[in-house]
Amino acid sequence: MSRTVPRSELEAFRHTVLGWYAGHRRDLPWRRTRDPYRVLVSEVMLQQTQVTRVIDKYAEFVSAFPTVQALAAAPLAEVLRVWSGLGYNRRARSLKAAAETIVAEHGGRVPDTLETLVALPGVGHATAAQVLAFAFGTGVPFIETNIRAVYLHHFFPGESDVPDAEVLPLVAATLDADDPREWYYALMDYGTWLKKTVPNPSRASRHHASQSRFEGSPRQARGAVLRALIAVPGLDVAGIAAETGVDEERIARAVAALMAEGFLAADGGRLRIV
Repeated sequence: MSRTVPRSELEAFRHTVLGWYAGHRRDLPWRRTRDPYRVLVSEVMLQQTQVTRVIDKYAEFVSAFPTVQALAAAPLAEVLRVWSGLGYNRRARSLKAAAETIVAEHGGRVPDTLETLVALPGVGHATAAQVLAFAFGTGVPFIETNIRAVYLHHFFPGESDVPDAEVLPLVAATLDADDPREWYYALMDYGTWLKKTVPNPSRASRHHASQSRFEGSPRQARGAVLRALIAVPGLDVAGIAAETGVDEERIARAVAALMAEGFLAADGGRLRIV
C-alpha cells in the first residue's frame, strides 16, 4: 500500500534534486536531440548498459543508420556488426524489428502514444515513457534503476524489500508535467551520483538483482558466435569454435539457441545470420 507524503516534503525533494542538477547536468549526445528515432535508439542502447559504453556506439549507430527507414532496410548482420560491443544482441534485433514496424505501420514516424510505443518489439513501459518524455515532452510515470535509487534514498531510508508499486506513486506525485524531459534527466543524473557516493540505495528494492557473471556464460558464447559469423559468414560449428577459441560444445549450444530465436539459419551445416 502506497504511503502518504506531505506536499511540503515532496516539494523539498524536488528542490533538492533540481538544485543538485543545476550544477551537475551531464552533456550526453542523445540529450542534444528531440528526434524520436534517435531517442528510441539511445534508450534501447541504455537498457542494461552503462552510459560510458553507449556514447561512442550511439554515434556510430546513428551514423550508419541515420533514419528509421535506413535501419529497417539494413541487413541484420550489418546491424549486429555496428552494435557489436554493447552486448544483449536481442536488443539490436528488436530495434531493427521496431524500425520495420514503424515504417510498415506508422508511415516511418515513431509513435507518440504509450500504447503504440509498447506495441513495438523490444519496447517496454519504461523505454516508451522515456521516448515520450525526451522526444515529445509527454510525462508518464516510470521507474528505471537510477530513478528508483533516488526515491529509495529519500523516502525509504533504512527499509528493505521495497516494491516498485510503492515507489511509482511518488514518481507520479513529483512528476513535472510541464517539463518531464529535464525532470527525468535530473533524477537520472542525481541517481547516478548517489550510487557513487552512498551505499547503493537500490539494494533496498525488492527488484534489485546483481548482474550475472559474463565470463563463461551462454551470453558470452552467443556473442562470440555472432561476431564470428559477421566476420566470416558460412562457418560451421567447428569453424566458429576455431575462430573464437571457445570449445565446440559451448558453441553448439549457443548456435542451437540462436537458431531457435531466429538469429541464424543453416545451409548444409554452414551458418548465416538471417
